[in-house]
Amino acid sequence: MFDTAQLNESELLLQVALGNEHAFRQLFMLYHQQLGVHMLRITDSTELAEEVVQDVFVKIWLTRETLVGVDNFKAYLFVISKNHALNCLKKLAKERVMVKTFEDDLEGNSITETADTDMYYNLLDEAIDQLPPQQQKVYLLSRHGRLKYAEIADQLELSRETVKKYLQIATTSITQYVHEHLEVIALLTITLKTFFIFFKK
Repeated sequence: MFDTAQLNESELLLQVALGNEHAFRQLFMLYHQQLGVHMLRITDSTELAEEVVQDVFVKIWLTRETLVGVDNFKAYLFVISKNHALNCLKKLAKERVMVKTFEDDLEGNSITETADTDMYYNLLDEAIDQLPPQQQKVYLLSRHGRLKYAEIADQLELSRETVKKYLQIATTSITQYVHEHLEVIALLTITLKTFFIFFKK
């Protein structure tokens, strides 16, 4: 058993690379706080900053063998964390665009010209009903219950990462379902109008 308290950084990284969990915990304790502060500046979100730190350290453990070739761990850590944070922000922006599209479609002509508001909400309910049970619970707790990832995770006894993935999958599934069915409705409406116009001639 190695005493990691007396190891310098390169020796600590070597022990982590060899699979020493105690060394990994020591590495985490050394850097997680300052990394969290840095990620908070980038993301402007405590929850997202915590997720980035967690994700990055999980990745470091899973790819620990590569630590042997790292000369400046702090610089390495901050670079991969910044990249991951920016990727998370891009995904979050896409999710917000999806939600905004829902809202715009509801208020805009693209939906009001093809189906009334009740039809839209019926499709939305159908889409939610067709989600797998856990995804459905996560989506409803997030969108209707306004709970945060951590709160949903505690309530459903899931990890925050699982909650995040379920919400992403659910949002994509609902968006696709509603848009596909609205396209069918629009097509049917146009076809029927064309038919009756032709029939009246």
